[in-house]
Parts: sequence; structure tokens; C-alpha cells
Amino acid sequence: MSAPAQLALWLLILVPGAGGVSLLIVRRADRLAGVMSVAVSVAGAVLGIVVAVARPAVSVAFVAGAPFALSVDTLSAVVVPVVAVVTLLVLVFATTEIHAAAGRFHGLMLLFASAALLTATAATLPALLLAWEVMGATSYALIGFWWRDDFRMSAGLNAFVTTRTADLGLYLAAGAALAGGVGLALADLPHATTLWRNAIAGGLLIAALGKAAQLPFSFWLSRAMEGPSPVSALLHSAAMVAMGAYLLLRVQPLLAATGWAAELAAWTGAVTAVLLGAVAVAQRDLKQLLAASTAAQLGFVVMAAGVGTVSGGVAQLVAHAFTKAGLFLAAGAWLSLLGTKQLDKLHGVARRWPLVGWCATIGAAALAGVAPLSLWATKDAVLTAALAHSVGLYAAGMVAAALSAAYAAKILAAVWGTSAPGGHQMSPKLNALNAFAKLPLLVLAAGAAVAGMLALPPIAPTLSRVLDNGLTAHSTVPELAASALLALLVVAAVVRWGVPEPRWAAGWLGLQGAANTVVARPTMRLAQTLARFDDDVLDRAVDRIAAGSLRAGRWAARTDDRRVDAAVESIATRTRQLGELARRPQTGQLHQYYLAALVVVVLGVLLLVAVR
Repeated sequence: MSAPAQLALWLLILVPGAGGVSLLIVRRADRLAGVMSVAVSVAGAVLGIVVAVARPAVSVAFVAGAPFALSVDTLSAVVVPVVAVVTLLVLVFATTEIHAAAGRFHGLMLLFASAALLTATAATLPALLLAWEVMGATSYALIGFWWRDDFRMSAGLNAFVTTRTADLGLYLAAGAALAGGVGLALADLPHATTLWRNAIAGGLLIAALGKAAQLPFSFWLSRAMEGPSPVSALLHSAAMVAMGAYLLLRVQPLLAATGWAAELAAWTGAVTAVLLGAVAVAQRDLKQLLAASTAAQLGFVVMAAGVGTVSGGVAQLVAHAFTKAGLFLAAGAWLSLLGTKQLDKLHGVARRWPLVGWCATIGAAALAGVAPLSLWATKDAVLTAALAHSVGLYAAGMVAAALSAAYAAKILAAVWGTSAPGGHQMSPKLNALNAFAKLPLLVLAAGAAVAGMLALPPIAPTLSRVLDNGLTAHSTVPELAASALLALLVVAAVVRWGVPEPRWAAGWLGLQGAANTVVARPTMRLAQTLARFDDDVLDRAVDRIAAGSLRAGRWAARTDDRRVDAAVESIATRTRQLGELARRPQTGQLHQYYLAALVVVVLGVLLLVAVR
């Protein structure tokens, strides 16, 4: 493998990472932040294409038996350029929307993108863990970007804590892999013994479902909408949420090896696609609708990992990335122009701003599954594999597909409907969209239109042969036709008569309240109990020990002063007196020394006489 290709892989991660850190630490970087960010993301897009073609792998020593390794195979070769290109387009759009604290914003976005690219190329759990942590931390900072608003910081904290709770599964998986002696390479995990393989699969499944906002973790996506629109566009399309589903595609052999994990992933994805589809239908806020639809659409990717069609899953992932990024940017454009996200206040905006309107229309039609746009073919590829796996799973997927058409049609009906009396009042801060806002919308709309080619011949059979060993069934013409017809009928019905908005789904199935009841409140009660224990038991014990130590210290000080010091001084005094007494005979006069010697001799003689 060539050294330039390996260098390109390192640079793919390091260039946006270093660029992001530089923008965060350099003061007064706001003025040039947009230019630097776009330049760095252009380099990232070029490097993404280079590594997709060259397919390099790199590795450095980390811990014994667990190197820090990156690699680009067929799966990551499809995903990496998409992540890099979508990041570039979102950052180009952001230059027109983010002006205050632009250095901090673009720095965080580049770090976020670097973590997503590291996730896509990680070949070992140490690399994946680093990417996972950075992605979670930067998502918290980006969702709460306008940190002076308490509700935005609360939303960021909500998302962070929810995903962090699920992230514990990744550490469980790493610990189980080490305990099982299988090593930390992702490709080696299916070879663990049964017990440890099940533990590894369970941990990875929990972590991935949390990041992908699948049930029961979906509610955090609703709160994530408090971030700037470019954050939503990247987070929901090609970065954090998508990376959760991507991880399941990456470890699909492990899921299949356990049996139960693949089945659980398939049904979790199907149930999420149905229930979050209903949530999307019930929304009247455009960004909330798009957020719910993100969880629903990624449910098809999770389902694909469960039924074993990695090729269908990656096609769905790529098509969804272009579609959802374009729709979120269109929503952000209208929010800047009108100051609202409410669907009933967006009537006629597609006529007022036709370029944005038509780009959003292509995205919404793709989301609905209208042929020949992208999600029509990719969704059907997953449904075909689901049918071969289980009729019940296929039926759930068809219901989810119909709901997709319903909530997408709801967007179309709103933006092309008759505007309210009085027309639209534009925000004084932005009267028109410039080229930097329009160009990303056009490119993303084109991607939403053509990305479905990944699920159609001749590309689909090639991907299936490489990623699925050629074992996945492919959509037939009647199945594709039936899917297209279903989407058209649902769209036409919703545009003509509207769609019921299920009240039970409007509040995101009460998941936030359930999380508060099941997790947050018990956790807070436990924390309060532990705090009382700390105050009443531990603190008192520490206080008593401290008081006892002080009393012992004072007693020791008194003993030292009154007894030890007095004894030392007495000994010193007696020693000094003895010394003075011993110095008295030392006069320096010889006759006195002779006399003393004579006295000693006489005493010695007397002693001898007495002893005898």
C-alpha cells in the first residue's frame, strides 16, 4: 500500500481536527472563520475521494494487542466521501447564517466532522471510542451553541446525557472483547466465544441505537432542534445520528453471529420507523417533523443491518444524508427569512422563494419515496430483504413507508399551499439568499435525486456482491412499481384531503416523560439519598475524626510543652552543670595536675589495702 494513500487517510482526520482546534483557540478568528472552515472542508472532501479510491489502511501501536487502526473498505469508501461532501455544503451554507462567534461555531463543526470521519474509518475499538467521545462532546456544544439561552443548554445536556447513557454499551463491548481475548479489532469481534460475543453485541447495539436515536432513545432528537439549522443539517444527515446506524452496518457479521442481536436490530428499526413516522405526521413544526423523520428513516438502516443487507443499508444511509441535509438547510433558510418553523405559517414559501422551494420539493418527494428519486429505490431494497426475512417485518416496513409519504406530503402541502392573508413578512436581518446559501441546496437536491442509483443496477449487484457476499435479494420491477404507486397515492391523498395528526404521537410518544419517570427521577432520588448519606454520615464522621484529631493534637502539644520540653531542659541543665564541674580542674598549672595525680595514686593504694 502506497505511503501517499496512508498519509491521505491520516490527513482526512487530522486536517479538519487541527483546523477546528485552531479556530477554537485563536482569538479574533471570527472574521476569517468561514473562509478557513470552507477551505479545510474542501481539503477534507478531496481527501475523502482520494481515500475512497485508494482504500488505504493505517495502524499505530496503542496498547498490547489493540492498535489504533483506520481502514477504508468498500463500506467506508461509500460513506466517507458523502460525510466529507455534506460537511462542506453545510459549512458553505453556514457562512451566510452564523455571524456571531463564527470561530467557535466553525471550529466545533470541523471537530464534529473529524470525529464522524474517524468513526467511519475506525478499524479498532480504541479509534472508535475516541471518535465516539469527541462526537458526543461537540454535539453537546453545538446544540447549546447559543449558551446564554438556558433552554438551549438544557437541550444540549439532554442530548448529551441520553447518548452518553447508551455509550456505556461501547465500553461494555470493549471490556468484553478484552476479557474474551478476541482483541479490539472490529473484524475480529464475531470470533469471540459465545458468552463474550453476546456481551459485545449487546454493548454495541445499545451504543448504536442511542446515537441513531432509535427507540427508546429517540426523544433526544426533539431537543436537539434547539441548535442552529446547520448543526441540525449535519448532525441529522451524515454525522452523529447516521454514524449510529452506520456502526450496525459495520458490525453486521457480529449481529448475525449472535442471531438474537440481528433480530432485535431488525425489529427495533422497524418499530422505530413506524412509531417515529407517526410522530412526524403529528408535528406542526417543520424542524420537529424532520427530526422525527430522521429517526424513522434511519430505522430502515437499522432494519437493513438486522436482515443482513449492508448494501441496502448503506444506500439508504447515503440517500437519506443528501435528502435530510437539503431539507434542514431549506428549513433554516425559511427560518432566517421569516423567523418561523411552523408549517401553518410557511404556506406559499415555495412560491415566494422558488429555488429553495424546488430544492425542498425534490427532498420531500425523495423522502416520500416518489420514483425515480433516491429513497424510493433504497427503501425498497431494504424492504425486499425484510420480506425474505419475515412477512411481519415487511408489513411493518410498508406501514413505515406509507407514513414517510404522508409526512413528506405534509411538507409539500404546506410550502406550496396558499399563503395566509397579509403575505410573509421577511426578517430584516436577511432579505434574500445569496449564492453561498443557494449552491448547497442545489447540490444536495441533486444528490437526493440520484443517490438511489446505489440500490439499482448495475451498482446494486456489485455492492451486494462485496458487502453481502451476493446473498441479498434484489428488488423486482413489480415491487418497485408497487412501492412507487403507494407513495404517489399517499402523497396525492394527503395533498388533497390532509392527514390526521395523532395526538398520542404529538409529544414524541411521551418518551421524555418516560425517561424522566424511569431514569431521571429515580436517579435524582438516588442522588438526593446519597447526598443525605454524605451529609449525615460521611460528613459527620469526617467532622468527628477531625475534632478528635484536634483534641489529640492539643493534648500532645500540652504534653510536649509541660513534660517533654521540661525533661529535655532539665537534662540539658544537669549536663551543663556537670560540664562546668569537669572544667574546673583544667587550670593549665602543672603543680595542680601533679597534686591531682598524687591524690589519685594515694587513693588507689588505699583501695588496694582495703580490698586485701
